[in-house]
Amino acid sequence: GDDSSEPDDTTPSTETAESYDWRDAARPMPYGISEGPDGPTGETFEWALATDDCGDCTFYEEADDGTGACSVHDDRPLVCQTYPFSVALGGTSQPMGEAVDDDGVVRAHECEGLGRDISESEARELAEALKRRTVREIEEAIAVRDEYEPTDADGVVVHDSEGAKRPDGTRVE
Repeated sequence: GDDSSEPDDTTPSTETAESYDWRDAARPMPYGISEGPDGPTGETFEWALATDDCGDCTFYEEADDGTGACSVHDDRPLVCQTYPFSVALGGTSQPMGEAVDDDGVVRAHECEGLGRDISESEARELAEALKRRTVREIEEAIAVRDEYEPTDADGVVVHDSEGAKRPDGTRVE
């Protein structure tokens, strides 16, 4: 694929109405990255949601009255659609942090909304999205394994299903 294709579950949810590029939503997962004399350096195998200096999602916008909301809610990435839930896959990281509850392989992570009622149709939609996300994560992990090539490139390198990339998504040559 080309550099504009989807890296993983941080991409917009619809193919037809992408209001942003995945590079707007993704940053290198910090695992494996350290501060070197010339800035961040290291290799990682995942993308994470981009955050601002306060740790808020790039797409979180606060109104003058202090209320906040997602600016891309209708087209948000799968990881956001399924928050605060994830599926425990052996050998994978927990980018949402440690689970506060689990039932079988489904984990629940810290979230104000945990325990609130949702309709059966909302629960089914959430479960379907969580299944799609899990399948995408498994496919991504397999492709990363298949495409991995060690690199001696300086700076930060993210290995994804398309090979080694810089934090801006361009390929490491």
